[in-house]
Amino acid sequence: MPPPTRGKIKRNIQRDRPHKMATEKETPWQDCARAKQQAILSAIPNKWRVLDPIPSAADLRDCTGAYIQQYLTSREIEITEADAVFITQQTTVGSWSAVEVTEAFCHRAAIAHQLVNCLHEIFFDEAVAAASALDAYFAKHRKPVGPLHGLPVSLKDQFHIKGVETTMGYVGWIGTFEGSKSDTRARTFESELVKGLRNLGAVLFCKTSVPTTLMSGETANNIVGYTWNPKNRHLSCGGSSGGEGALLALRGSPAGFGTDIGGSIRVPASFNGIFGLRPSTGRLPYEGAANSMDGQNTILSVVGPMATTARSLKLLFKSILEQSPWNHDPLVHELPWRSSVERNIQERINGDPSALSFAIMHHNGVVQPQPPVQRAMKLIEGMLRSQDHQIIDWRPPPHKISHAIAKETFQLDGGADVQAHLGLSGEPQLPQCFVAKTPHMNAAQIADLNVRKRRYQKSYLDYWHSTSNLTRSGRPVDAIICPTAPHAAVIPGRYRHMGYTSFVNVLDLTSAVIPITHASKELDQLEHDDMGQHSEYDPSLYDGAPVGIQLIGRRLEEEKILSLAEYIHNSCAELSSSVPDI
Repeated sequence: MPPPTRGKIKRNIQRDRPHKMATEKETPWQDCARAKQQAILSAIPNKWRVLDPIPSAADLRDCTGAYIQQYLTSREIEITEADAVFITQQTTVGSWSAVEVTEAFCHRAAIAHQLVNCLHEIFFDEAVAAASALDAYFAKHRKPVGPLHGLPVSLKDQFHIKGVETTMGYVGWIGTFEGSKSDTRARTFESELVKGLRNLGAVLFCKTSVPTTLMSGETANNIVGYTWNPKNRHLSCGGSSGGEGALLALRGSPAGFGTDIGGSIRVPASFNGIFGLRPSTGRLPYEGAANSMDGQNTILSVVGPMATTARSLKLLFKSILEQSPWNHDPLVHELPWRSSVERNIQERINGDPSALSFAIMHHNGVVQPQPPVQRAMKLIEGMLRSQDHQIIDWRPPPHKISHAIAKETFQLDGGADVQAHLGLSGEPQLPQCFVAKTPHMNAAQIADLNVRKRRYQKSYLDYWHSTSNLTRSGRPVDAIICPTAPHAAVIPGRYRHMGYTSFVNVLDLTSAVIPITHASKELDQLEHDDMGQHSEYDPSLYDGAPVGIQLIGRRLEEEKILSLAEYIHNSCAELSSSVPDI
């Protein structure tokens, strides 16, 4: 099949919209959604559109790498396949201009959206203007604005940016401020994270797709349709920061930010073969971001970085802390980056390997992982053992308890918030949404739920500390390693179990996702069918889907977990170079 030529893409708009009968009359919400979808496409410059139709998933499963590269110049490929750390090493000393870097990523992001529907907002002209101002500043002062000078950063469509709409996947939010047509903040308000990124010299250029309501392990909405997995377009990119994960997988952005209340950073990171960090609450600013069920405090959503390398996560996280976000968000701890923690873990990594210990949880006692995930877990366990790190089996308080707490938390208002926002346009609730109509919980029931959560947190903490009796060092295990989900990516409509991620949110632990391998129809055959998740596993369909694992630390251990994540990934990369089939 000849490669598509550069030029205008002929989008099949109907392909990306909810299905309807040819004779069915469009409702006002469908008209509004169609107009918004077309506006997003129209924001892509003509020079960055593609003439030929995009092949179907049957003809083009993986659209990363060589496929998307064909639309780019060699210089654009060089820039966009560098990670955030390398890019800032160039832009902060003037070796690369902010404009050149920004234009390269805008171009690649535009192609990425045409391939998998990953963008909600495109503001490339504003981004190039901001990059030009950064170049002028550097030319005048011979120094960068900040550590992220000239770095393009993408954002999940929860963060408000001046002059840019925020829909969060709701048709009823189009042309409004979070659904309110009379709110005077529309198009003038900015989230605290956005302000901090600007101060650091970052260039904001797009906002990425989310599932309507945010409460989903897949990304689909009635505006842009379904966001597909770039490595396997038969499968989902995950949710709810799914557009962010897909864009990063296609290298349409070097780094971005998502949010996580039940796995919404970690699931897309795992499904798309990238890195993501779910910090504990109070490390990064959430103030001024849109959200579902705002005011629910039993389990708080958190902001976290997503990137193509582990070291890029550290760059983003550390840079935001340099802005003293506790001065702007009342829920952020006054807890700057702790270099001493980072040094301590580096000394232990470089010193006696046997002094580091890890707990392995292959199965959470609720849902058995599918074969690609099982293999990923064995690979990382084997690598750690080969480095002489101590490994213990993780046998914590039952995870079915945390799973129940999370499910009850997400139904506290009986789905009232979700239904209210859907009702603004009359659009239907998509089946991927976890939130169902249930009776409201009263104050006494919520108090009881909070007590049960606190007791579970206490029992888990006690268990973690008890592992000091099992380790050679006499210290509790340094981190837990477990699956991110029971599957590699997921068949659309089949995301069934969030328990591998939601327990982290219930406990408010620190968790980073590390890409490990890809599903293989040769290596990951189904040997038995004893669990529901297994019944949906098809080796041929899943072939090529990324698999990531979680590295989990205790509460507020971000410096430690980021250091360990980089170490583990580098060690796995060395192992994979010597063992070709991992």
